Amino acid sequence: MFVSSLWTSNSFTSAIEHTWTFANYREIFSTAGPYLHVAGWTLKVAAGVTVTDAILAFPLAFFMARVAGKRTRALLFVMVRLPLWSSYLVRIYAWQTILAHDGAINWALNGLGLPDQNLSYTNTAVWIVFSYVWLPFMVLPVYAALERIPDSYLEASADLGARSWRTFRSVILPLALPGVVAGSIFTFALTLGDYITPVLVGGTNSQMIGNYVENNFATNLPFAAAFAVIPMAIMGAYLLIARRLGAFEAL
Repeated sequence: MFVSSLWTSNSFTSAIEHTWTFANYREIFSTAGPYLHVAGWTLKVAAGVTVTDAILAFPLAFFMARVAGKRTRALLFVMVRLPLWSSYLVRIYAWQTILAHDGAINWALNGLGLPDQNLSYTNTAVWIVFSYVWLPFMVLPVYAALERIPDSYLEASADLGARSWRTFRSVILPLALPGVVAGSIFTFALTLGDYITPVLVGGTNSQMIGNYVENNFATNLPFAAAFAVIPMAIMGAYLLIARRLGAFEAL
């Protein structure tokens, strides 16, 4: 892909010309074009989805690992994995229905006497759907990290006089951090490369890197390859950081 990104495409025939050049990268990093803005927006969405899923997943994973009984834990496991048994497109189309003007959210708001919310085909809709779709990929690694914390560590913290919040901050959170980072690998990478959700629930105003790659794939393959290298490089750096934080041991 990197080699292809250094070629050019004939503007008339769209044929690939094996002429070595960095013109595609100069165009991407030019402040005159929209591509830097698109890359920045994609990173912002991926980071926002990752933080949202971490906040939602941690209390659920903690309850599953440290509080729930065997039957409740098994039920919660099924509930977390159940969405993964259906097609990705089915889940996206279901959210289209939920977020529509006459969908379930506005129906519930109207029942409470609240006004409609125009969520369909907005950036907020993209954030909501991404957070939902990738949430199981955050819950499971965090659960695995929390389950591996020995009970003796918590007992020792209590014996030393630490309150619940101090135990959470000084014992549980540092030991669970590799699981959070492991989950973030999935949520961040999957959001970074997705192009279907922005089209189906975000509309034309939610273009991300994947959409530009898909749009240029047939007409300007070298430029599409160059733009695709950007998230690959970002994820390469992200994986190096995650490895240093012990995320791979939590997978």
